[in-house]
Amino acid sequence: QVPIFLLAMIGATVAVAWLDLDIPVVGSLPGGLPAPALGGLGWADVVALLPAAAGLAVVAFADTGVLSHTLAVIDGDKPFDSREMIALGASNLAAGAFGGFPISGSASRTPVARASGARSRLTGVFAAIAVAVLVLAAPGATRFLPSSVLAAVVVIAALSLADPGGILRLRRARPTEFGLALVAFAGVAAFGVLNGIAVAVGLSLMEFVTHAWRPYMAELGRVDHRKGYHDLERHPDGRRIPGLVIARFDAPLFFANASVFASFIRRLIDGAPEPIRWVVVAAEPVTDVDATAAEALVALDDELRRRNIRLVFAELKGPVKDRLNAYGLAGRFPPERFFPTLGTAVSGYVATTKTNWVDWTDRPLTKS
Repeated sequence: QVPIFLLAMIGATVAVAWLDLDIPVVGSLPGGLPAPALGGLGWADVVALLPAAAGLAVVAFADTGVLSHTLAVIDGDKPFDSREMIALGASNLAAGAFGGFPISGSASRTPVARASGARSRLTGVFAAIAVAVLVLAAPGATRFLPSSVLAAVVVIAALSLADPGGILRLRRARPTEFGLALVAFAGVAAFGVLNGIAVAVGLSLMEFVTHAWRPYMAELGRVDHRKGYHDLERHPDGRRIPGLVIARFDAPLFFANASVFASFIRRLIDGAPEPIRWVVVAAEPVTDVDATAAEALVALDDELRRRNIRLVFAELKGPVKDRLNAYGLAGRFPPERFFPTLGTAVSGYVATTKTNWVDWTDRPLTKS
C-alpha cells in the first residue's frame, strides 16, 4: 500500500525548503535520547500536579477505551481492556521517569498508521524505533515540515473513525445519550478537553443515578399460551393470580430508590381487585441492596405482616442474599422466603394458601 500521508509530508517539506515559504513549521527535533530526570521534585510539586494528572488520566483512559473498542468493532476483534490499561500505566511511568509526554492510545496517531497500511500492533514498536533513529541521526528532518500539513493528516485520519450514521441511530434509540454526546462535544469545544470531559462525565453520572432512582417497574402475570410471567402493562390480556402480587423492580436497591420500591409495592397491593396474601418480588434485576435499602425492606416487611401479607423473593442472586445476611437479616428473611424461580414461588403460594388457580393449560397450578 502506498504511504500517502508520508509522501504528502515529504512533498510538503521539500516544497517549503525549496521555495523558502514563510509558514509555520514543526521545527527540528531535540537531539539525543532523554535521560532519567527525577530530581528537583518535592511533595509540594506533587500536590500542585495532582489535579492536572487526574484530568490527564481521565482523558487517557477515555481515549484509549473508546479507540480500542471502536477499532475492535471495525476489525471484528475483541478488546483487552485490562491489558491495555496495564500497558498504558507502565508506559506512563516510563515516560514520567524520562520527562516525556503523557501516553494514551491516540485517536489520531492510530488512524494515521492504519491509513498508511499498518495492520499489526508492532506498528508502535517500529514507530518508536523510527523516532529514535530520527532523533539520533537526523533531528533536522522535520525542520521544514508545515504544521498545517501535519494537522491535515491528523484530521483526515481521525475522520475515518467518525460514524455519523451511528449518531443518528443513537438519536432515535436513546435521545438522552444523544444529548449527552452533543453536550460532550460542545463542552470540549467551549471549555477545553479536560473541562468538557468533566462536564460530560458529571452529566452521565447524573443520568445513571436518575435511571436507578426511578427504574422501570412492572407487575407480572400469566399470559395464555405463553410460558413464564410477563409485564401486565405490555400484556393487558394477562391474568393475575388471585391474592398474589408479582412485582419486578429493574435496579439495585439503594438509599435513593428504597422508598420508591416500597411505594410501588403498596400501590400494587392497594390497587389489587382482591385482598392480597403474598407479594413475590421478581428479584433477578436486583444486583445489590445497600444498608438504607435493607432497613426499608425490614420496614416494608413489618408493614405487610401487620396486613397479613407475606413478602418473598424469587431469583435473588446469591451475593445479594449474602449481603442481607451480613446486615444481620438472616432471621428476618430465612431461606424459605427465597425461591429459585418465579414458578416455584407461585407454586409455593398455591400450595400454602390452597388458592384455586388454573393456568392456561387448564390444569391446577401446583408446581412449576
